Amino acid sequence: MTAFLPTISAAELKKRLQHITGERNPFSSPRHLAQVENYIEREFASYRLSVESDTFTHLGRSYRNIIARAGPERSGPLIILGAHFDSVEGTPGADDNASGVAVLLEAARILSGLRLRSPVLFCAFNLEELNMIGSAHFAKKLKTAGAKVRAMVSLEMVGFTDSKPGSQKYPMGLRWFYPDHGSFIGVIGNWRSTALLRQFSHSMRQVRGLPVETLTVLGNGFLIPQVRLSDHAPFWDLGYPALMITDTSFFRNPHYHGASDTADTLDLDFMAKVCQGVIYAVSYIAGL
Repeated sequence: MTAFLPTISAAELKKRLQHITGERNPFSSPRHLAQVENYIEREFASYRLSVESDTFTHLGRSYRNIIARAGPERSGPLIILGAHFDSVEGTPGADDNASGVAVLLEAARILSGLRLRSPVLFCAFNLEELNMIGSAHFAKKLKTAGAKVRAMVSLEMVGFTDSKPGSQKYPMGLRWFYPDHGSFIGVIGNWRSTALLRQFSHSMRQVRGLPVETLTVLGNGFLIPQVRLSDHAPFWDLGYPALMITDTSFFRNPHYHGASDTADTLDLDFMAKVCQGVIYAVSYIAGL
């Protein structure tokens, strides 16, 4: 079995960011949220993937996740690659999380053309900023159906770097073990996800010029609550192996949840390397 190390275009990721960046909030900017939702759906369909709407309700209104499937039709164990496409009010949300969605779409485009041995779901999650409502709905749906999940990977802010010394912060007690500059991608898992974390981070490190740092947390991460702030957390809580791939969010990016979280603050070459590593890792786990 061999994995696939593709070439990723920073220019292509920039085009995707242009479609996605802009406030995407269900209350303050529902129109753009719907436009991005439809853009994601069209993109998945253009790759000839099987696409479906995963609908749920919140405060009496209907919302949906967009789910696309590649690989064999047989049931599980599933490999899930996900990213949320909503943003908080008042921010264009380029890093949070247009960056993750852009990488998700490019990964889906490339992986859809490969002969994968395992089924892969590409999941664009809604309402993550309201405490992971969309991904929690989908995770519970899988659990109720008895689905087996080999891996869930959440792409959560993957485009910001800062190479200046002192630019990288950490939760209490961790700074002694990691670089003080924000030029790496982080891979975070819990104990149940240890084997997956080891496989995924090893694959990502095959990308030249991509520093990768890992963290394994106890239980489901409640001792370091910041590591639960993405769509992997509902999967942890239901006993599924799951990872978060992240540039570490507000521990690095000063534009977090602000009006200045714009596409011109992102490192597109870094994003391209992250995308390359994610595709390599998923293709390895899915089997070629």
